Amino acid sequence: MSFLEEFQASLESLPAMLQRKYALMRDLDKSVQDIQRQNEQRCGREIEEIKRGVKCGNITTDASHIRFSDDALDEQKHCIRIADEKVTLAVQAYDLVDAHIQQLDQYLRKSDEELRRERDLTGAAGSAATSFDTNVKLAKGSESGRGGRKKTRLAVAAAAITDAPTMDLDLPVDPNEPTYCFCKQVSYGEMVACDNEDCNIEWFHYGCVGLKDQPKGKWYCSDCAGTKNRRRGK
Repeated sequence: MSFLEEFQASLESLPAMLQRKYALMRDLDKSVQDIQRQNEQRCGREIEEIKRGVKCGNITTDASHIRFSDDALDEQKHCIRIADEKVTLAVQAYDLVDAHIQQLDQYLRKSDEELRRERDLTGAAGSAATSFDTNVKLAKGSESGRGGRKKTRLAVAAAAITDAPTMDLDLPVDPNEPTYCFCKQVSYGEMVACDNEDCNIEWFHYGCVGLKDQPKGKWYCSDCAGTKNRRRGK
């Protein structure tokens, strides 16, 4: 049985338990009212007797010697005991309701924690997917954009066709896929960037420019190197 089912089962018995306690409180209240009326009448009679005794001189006016009868005092004590019983029943009724409220709060906290964990797991999965999509878009944007290229000697192909250093130049090319190098092919394998900021091609396949390892220092493609040498010759 789940916590919610147990709570519902205990909640079904709560009205009957409260009804019994309220019924006992009503009975006690009726009893104390009857005793109070009886005590008021008794005390009234005794007060009149005391007044007559004082007038006749049979009773001294000393307050320490004037008191109600034991029966009247017992009735008053009985009323106090009944009132205490009523308070006890009221506290028990309150505790019953409070216990069920605490159980409900506990269930709501557990439910809230479970929902929060589910949202966190769902959010983490969504964030991972969003991060992956963003990284793919950034990778493609870095290949197609000229102004924000990274000054690195290696480029991992966004759409690799083969891991070999060379490829068949007659393979069909997606018209939306950017092309590089002298071969006018898509990005694949390891690539090197020309250090000339004004290079028209920018990226070159290792195999197309005769490279096997990453160049040390600055590297220029043959076109930019020739242009640079001609400027020096002038």
